[in-house]
Amino acid sequence: MRPELNPGRYVFTTVPGGETPAGVTPVATVAEREGMTLVLPESEAVAAGLAYDYVAGWITLRVHSALDAVGLTAAVSLALTDAGVSCNVVAGYHHDHLFVPYARAEEAVQVLEALAAESR
Repeated sequence: MRPELNPGRYVFTTVPGGETPAGVTPVATVAEREGMTLVLPESEAVAAGLAYDYVAGWITLRVHSALDAVGLTAAVSLALTDAGVSCNVVAGYHHDHLFVPYARAEEAVQVLEALAAESR
């Protein structure tokens, strides 16, 4: 699984109409009827005047998982649930990305490393 904590603080925000503001480089986007959800560095959200209320740490699972694989998200979610850590999962083509409360990001990595050790 090789969880890796990316440096920085990340936030979820939304912009109407799907237009990404100048100076903002999201690490993930989701098109929704209500607007475009952006996941981006907190500093960029602040600079662009974008509202947010959730500050996250970004963990990348460095294992290449197939998009049709069964069970990885469930196992990760269960381990974090058992530790009382909330998690928002974004699947990329190559890796899964987890956004967890910033204050608990290091703990979440430890939980995931323990899960990976159990699986060996």
